[in-house]
Amino acid sequence: METSPIPVLTVQTAPFDDQRPGTNGLRRKTAVFEGKKNYLQNYIQSVLSSIDLRDRQGCTMVVGCDGRYFSRAATEVIVQMAAANGIGRLVIGHNGLLSTPAVSCIIRKIKAIGGIILTASHNPGGPGGDFGIKFNVANGGPSPDTVMERIYQVSRTLEEYAICPDLHIDLSRLGRQEFDLENKFKPFRVEIVDSVDVYLQLLRNIFDFNAIKSLLTGPDQLKIHIDAMNGVMGPYVRRILCDELGAPANSAVNCVPLEDFGGRPPEPNLTYATSLVDAMKGGDFGFGAAFDADGDRYMILGENGFFVNPSDSVAIMAANLSTIPYFRQLGIKGFARSMATSTALDRVAKAMKLSLYETPTGWRYFGNLMDSGRCSLCGEESFGTGSDHIREKDGLWSVLVWLSIMAARKQGVEQINREHWAKFGRNYFCRFDYEGLDPRAAFYLMKDLESVIADKAFTSQKFAVGDHIYSVERADNFEYIDPVDGTVARNQGLRIVFTDASRLVFRMSGSGAGTGATIRIYAESCERDPRETQQRDTGTEEVVLGPLIAIALKISNVHERTGRRGPNVIT
Repeated sequence: METSPIPVLTVQTAPFDDQRPGTNGLRRKTAVFEGKKNYLQNYIQSVLSSIDLRDRQGCTMVVGCDGRYFSRAATEVIVQMAAANGIGRLVIGHNGLLSTPAVSCIIRKIKAIGGIILTASHNPGGPGGDFGIKFNVANGGPSPDTVMERIYQVSRTLEEYAICPDLHIDLSRLGRQEFDLENKFKPFRVEIVDSVDVYLQLLRNIFDFNAIKSLLTGPDQLKIHIDAMNGVMGPYVRRILCDELGAPANSAVNCVPLEDFGGRPPEPNLTYATSLVDAMKGGDFGFGAAFDADGDRYMILGENGFFVNPSDSVAIMAANLSTIPYFRQLGIKGFARSMATSTALDRVAKAMKLSLYETPTGWRYFGNLMDSGRCSLCGEESFGTGSDHIREKDGLWSVLVWLSIMAARKQGVEQINREHWAKFGRNYFCRFDYEGLDPRAAFYLMKDLESVIADKAFTSQKFAVGDHIYSVERADNFEYIDPVDGTVARNQGLRIVFTDASRLVFRMSGSGAGTGATIRIYAESCERDPRETQQRDTGTEEVVLGPLIAIALKISNVHERTGRRGPNVIT
């Protein structure tokens, strides 16, 4: 029996004034997306309408999620609205699941116009948690500023959205599903694909899987402990590290994606990945890693819980890229880091005679550098590292880089770190997060602090803390001019650089979920004496940086002005 074409409806709506996307798309409390009428639909329509109608008609898009609560319902709405807005094909991960790196990989592989990722990264999940929507563009990377501004401008004046409410898909059934719509000449197609396949094939072409497998299965087997934190990475860890590379099945824990991530924030740091930290401290494992909800961030631990600072991690990777076949074949073009990330990478770039680019926070700023062939490896201090194999940070790729380095050098995590410090110097680095602040108080704190450091007298100021004297060399509000297209990003964070190369950075974060403002304070100093770098254990950063932290608290008055006694999180 023939079925009637599915109707396309136009629904009247009114704009919301809070749908400007931030560093990682639009994040809000889940209750806002789930409970506010048309809130989700408005934003999806704004994303779709930001694509030129001529490009949108019949195009292919990718959709994936990190498995958090409300993702399935939101995915169905996206499918219904994509169909109604002229999209020709959607490629969706099995059960809706796709890691952020996998989405980037698939966009590039099939030449899609872009992709929608339902994730709030490391933010909590569940009905009381957070929800987020990212739009990645045709190069596989996050939306640049121009696209985010276009989405926001559409959202401000939106009066209607298009949807096919009678269109329903089965996310659990692999394969193609086709739907006839009213007034459409071609059927609308949805393809449910294996979440891991395309991404796994890419990794096979980058790494020497045999070398890694020998490390994980040979007579001197490296015992690993991998925590997927009940996010999207579970299927990837089991398929790639266990099935493909031979790690025992019990090497991987918390691999079942849960809507609330097991009741803990899926954030791979020392504060939240405590079960991994405890397991590694026992000394039974030589390598440990944890991933965030959507798989683009990671944390590395060595035997006995030796912690690898993420800024050190990207520098160590850079210094050892020749262990990876991909880079031996294509060469190494240059490096990039966000301004707030430590300068450890800079010294590696200098030693290798390669360019180093310093960008604002946000992975979107690396896209042009990689697309133009200027950059091979980039990283952020927030546990994100990646290369030009895709246009996103990539947690599992980073883990495989570390395992490749260990296989080639036949050394453990701690020894690799300490030899790196002995050669390049050691950067002590900490980040202090003050979350959930009153937005007005945070804004004026940053505004007043900028006035302080902009004063000409500030650049000749000296700060004495105990036996330490710090002389200011320069201070500014970081501004970035893209070397490819000349676009300018202003007001990207306040920097104070001292004559001994120590730094303080103050930045308002754009990755919250609308529950107040976040101020991040970064402190960094460098020790070049190999004897000193070897004597101190990890975990002593706060002690070493104590004088700098005291200066930061003094000139910002952050505790007095926010009513806080200390930061929410220290990393």
